[in-house]
Amino acid sequence: MELRQLEYFVAVAEEANFTRAAERVHISQSGVSAQIRQLEHELGATLIDRSGRVATLTTAGKALLEHARAALASVDAGRQAVDDVSGLLRGRLVVGMVNGCVIPALFEALAAFHTAAPGVEIALYEDNSDRLIEHVRTGSTDLALIGAAGAPPSGLGSLTIISEPLVAAVPAGHPLAGRSRVTLADVTAYPIACLPTGTGIRTVFDEACIAAGVKPDITFQASAPVAVADLAMRGLGVAILSQSMVNNSPSPSTVDSRLTALVVDDIPAPALLAVIWAATQSPALRELLVHTRKAFAAQPLSPAAQP
Repeated sequence: MELRQLEYFVAVAEEANFTRAAERVHISQSGVSAQIRQLEHELGATLIDRSGRVATLTTAGKALLEHARAALASVDAGRQAVDDVSGLLRGRLVVGMVNGCVIPALFEALAAFHTAAPGVEIALYEDNSDRLIEHVRTGSTDLALIGAAGAPPSGLGSLTIISEPLVAAVPAGHPLAGRSRVTLADVTAYPIACLPTGTGIRTVFDEACIAAGVKPDITFQASAPVAVADLAMRGLGVAILSQSMVNNSPSPSTVDSRLTALVVDDIPAPALLAVIWAATQSPALRELLVHTRKAFAAQPLSPAAQP
């Protein structure tokens, strides 16, 4: 009795079809049939009823199925245990990154991990923070860089990179430019330029507006903070950003057009940038987290791109 025979047997049992089972294990249908017949010969019993259009288990096949699955699972667990000890990592990691966020430390972590574990495939994609959090919760994404409101999402591992308050940013000459502090009522009397729904900063702003009983006119939305800052510098709206985003916005053509950051008294919750990951960690994910922590510790983050 060989492991491949058990693998083919389980595939036929689960697919109820020799053709689909052959596609699943990547060999020909005749190869699957031959190996299962050899297994039946060794065991002295028919395992698969081939008389109908659907391949069904005989009584003997049903008795074998649970043990076959257990044997294959035990082999996989043993291989993983050896890999853990020897440091040989395999598999695939899916990493998410919030739209419009360029963070070199994350890329450095991925590069260092790839060097340390070349056998692990890495997939990187962008999405908004709400969807990234859901993908990590469901297990379709292993690790994600997200923006959040107030605190990292519960029930997940997290590393907070930035926590800072929101500000309203206006150019010189704006009616609010001569003030240092404002309220949401003051700010929402003008068109707003902001990040889109699903980002941490937008969530903080929306929740604060609801609590204050104001309805903002969000006229301009852009996924990149630099674009929001640029819209405000051109007088198209009051930008809702973090303090560091305003400080790190592109140098304007004249000093008079620089943005002024106004403290908004009734936005109490900070906006966060955080790395989150699934509570259940594979060896590959644990290794990636080691490199992620090192990269962010070695490269103090300029949060100008924080969504």
